[in-house]
Amino acid sequence: MTGVISCLCQLVSTQQVRHSRLSRERRENGRKGLDGPSHWQVVHLSDGEISTQIVNACRVGDRDAFRTLYGLYKDHVYSIALYFFHGDKGIAADITQQVFLKLIINISQFRGDSEFSTWLYRLVVNVCLDTARHRKSEPPIATHPDLEALAGPASQEQDYARAQAANSVRKAVSALPAKFRIAILLRYFEGLSYEQMASALGCSMGTVASRLSRGHRILGERLKGFESGKQ
Repeated sequence: MTGVISCLCQLVSTQQVRHSRLSRERRENGRKGLDGPSHWQVVHLSDGEISTQIVNACRVGDRDAFRTLYGLYKDHVYSIALYFFHGDKGIAADITQQVFLKLIINISQFRGDSEFSTWLYRLVVNVCLDTARHRKSEPPIATHPDLEALAGPASQEQDYARAQAANSVRKAVSALPAKFRIAILLRYFEGLSYEQMASALGCSMGTVASRLSRGHRILGERLKGFESGKQ
């Protein structure tokens, strides 16, 4: 299990480094950060925690407030859906639209008892799981070029090996059963606590622990031979 967790943490760390580099490049090139869904990786919803003032404005139908909220969170929602649905950009875009439609309809139900990001995670989880249940079959695991270019030029042997290992971990996560996949994404890619996960998943912390444990075991079987990103 330690090897599996190490692989997951290394994948997340590698992507965070790349995300920082790409964000810096976008700023240096003068590109706007909200010009469309980023196809990079899962990023934390809580990174842009929204203010109570904006939430309250959304409750009374303020369109500018909704546009602000959408701008803050659309990339985050999209990237979770992208991972959950095996890199399928079409489904991820559709999931993002569904989530924000539900958000507009249900924003009055958010009472501020928890962080807004935790409430939004619950919407994302519900839409992802509902969509997975209604699909006749899961799509094949997609190989997304933006997600594969994680470690620089292939001529750099060590970086290339890490990229290959990261790709194997990502594919293994994508192949998990839906309820274990979303648990792994929330825990390792989003950094949620067990309490936050229980709220997002609508279950007890004991169930959270059980799903993570099952997910670890399945990943352990599929990642035999990998430890610390090495084959």
